Amino acid sequence: MHWIRSLSVVLTLFAFWLVLSLILVAVSGVGASLVQSDAGSVEIEDLRWETPTGKTMSALLYVPESATPDNPAPGVVASHGWFNNREMQDLNYVELARRGFVVMSIDMYGHGDSDWLVPGEEAVAGTGMYDAVKLMHDLPYVDPQEIGVTGHSNGARAANFSVLEDNEAAEPLIAAVLLVDNDPIYKNPETGEWVNVYGARDTGLIQAKYDEFFFRTYDENGVVLTAPRDYVSTDNAQSFLHFGADPSSFTDEREAGVYYDEAIDGTDSSRVIYSLDQTHPWSHTSATAAGDLVEFFDTVFESPNPIDAANQVWQWKVFFNTLGLIGFGIFLVAFARALVTTKMFAAARLPAPDAQPLAGRAAKLWFWGGLAVSAVVSAVTYVWLSQQAFTGLVPAFIPQTPPYFIGFWAAVNGVFTLLVLLAAWWFTMRGSNSGLAARGLWQGWRPFGAGVAVALLTVVAAFGLVFVVDYFFQTDFRLWVLAVRAFTPDKIGLALIVLPLFVIYFVANSVAVNVFNRVTIGGREWINTALLAFFNALGPLVLVIAQYVTFAASGHLIPGFGGIFSIWLFPVLVILPVAAIVSRKIYRETSNPYIGGLIMAAAVAMVSASNTLTYVV
Repeated sequence: MHWIRSLSVVLTLFAFWLVLSLILVAVSGVGASLVQSDAGSVEIEDLRWETPTGKTMSALLYVPESATPDNPAPGVVASHGWFNNREMQDLNYVELARRGFVVMSIDMYGHGDSDWLVPGEEAVAGTGMYDAVKLMHDLPYVDPQEIGVTGHSNGARAANFSVLEDNEAAEPLIAAVLLVDNDPIYKNPETGEWVNVYGARDTGLIQAKYDEFFFRTYDENGVVLTAPRDYVSTDNAQSFLHFGADPSSFTDEREAGVYYDEAIDGTDSSRVIYSLDQTHPWSHTSATAAGDLVEFFDTVFESPNPIDAANQVWQWKVFFNTLGLIGFGIFLVAFARALVTTKMFAAARLPAPDAQPLAGRAAKLWFWGGLAVSAVVSAVTYVWLSQQAFTGLVPAFIPQTPPYFIGFWAAVNGVFTLLVLLAAWWFTMRGSNSGLAARGLWQGWRPFGAGVAVALLTVVAAFGLVFVVDYFFQTDFRLWVLAVRAFTPDKIGLALIVLPLFVIYFVANSVAVNVFNRVTIGGREWINTALLAFFNALGPLVLVIAQYVTFAASGHLIPGFGGIFSIWLFPVLVILPVAAIVSRKIYRETSNPYIGGLIMAAAVAMVSASNTLTYVV
């Protein structure tokens, strides 16, 4: 009867973690929904429509109950940046909607659930933003005279494209523009003359003093002359604040944070620059940036429901979205561990041996040396590959650059890990009772096949939760640049392209963590797990720290290490430690080193494919 009691305890424990994960997911959906709907006073619609461009566009529409055909409200079209999606504008649509604005947060073409983008057509309809403006203009509860656009990074570029197209329209539709972390248009590209393409539109700019991409000036040879932190004093910024005037025509120097007014073609117009001590992606999670955005649209349109700009609630949505992300991670472990207790998948489970202390000097040398060398190789290969990324590393037929690049880098490090493990086995374990078979590296095809099935079902079930939350609450699971969201069917095929690359890394990492490096340190296994999680992320962590310490000190990035590549590491800094923990938790119940690695590979491939830019091949 002892085994029955033991089994009961195990099942009770599994049930606890499963229930906890589901509770976190439910609380996440309900809580985030209440925040973004302003406790039900803002109606949210998930839009899909065929635009005049002929493409299908996706957007989230936020309609306050105060906006009616009899009392139309100002409208704002908001856009994310390159490699992101509509949910990345959540702080802006939450704060604007609760102040009475109708807000449409779009997936630009090539992103999210919108149609793929054709290279060379980025400017067509403002990468989709101008198509959204046209729809916004036709909504009966939107004031057609008060439509604004805002976008972050390439979303700001989309706003610039939209303004240029609007300038050619028989009936201009855009009344206000707020660019976030991208340069305004300063000069006519054909003549080189200073211009005011924004006309009489109220136009503002939120500028990051430590922007990885924009707000620099260059000499004729492309050498950087001024850093982003000096932007406001440059001719570019001063011309913008002087409504496109040639800097040689004025002597006064205008300041950040001040609204400047001028009559343009008989219409009063405003210009403002907000210059913030932050980086390019920081605007996605910045109370200062959100406050400046609210202040801008309140100034140029007047908020139907005035609320002080410092009064913000979007942070609560971040909190609830993060709870969902944690619940998603717990579910991956708990569901897999529960599956292997069933008769159908029992073959995937074998008793795991207890962790043992590092035995002997040679074992300690391979353990610590392997971790250190792997971290160095991880960092070095990432920087080297980043220098090759846009010169042939990513084949032209691959429609998504970031997942392939990260996957390729991961695979390189996976292969290196396998070589280190092979060397460790050859020099320290070969011919002993600690060989590969005895250590559980291979248990036969039946346990392997059952493990693959467990991994597949676990990932499908986990993303099923994502779709349930999306359907009922129009929310997802995310923390800043790490997002788990619902996706269209085409993303499955895109994920399969990079899945083999991620399988190489995450399976190799799981084998390393569990078969070769599962030991006790200080008499406790959890210390070992924590160390492995830390070393998994050490290489990328060093790169990120080095990049931003250099940036803060000098105003410039590390030469040869582009800003986009340090930004792509942000989610990696979470995923890699989590991978060690997930694979270890599953291994302790199954002694199967493949399940955790396969789960992480599939989940990461799916998350990567559904949160980036897709070009038509």
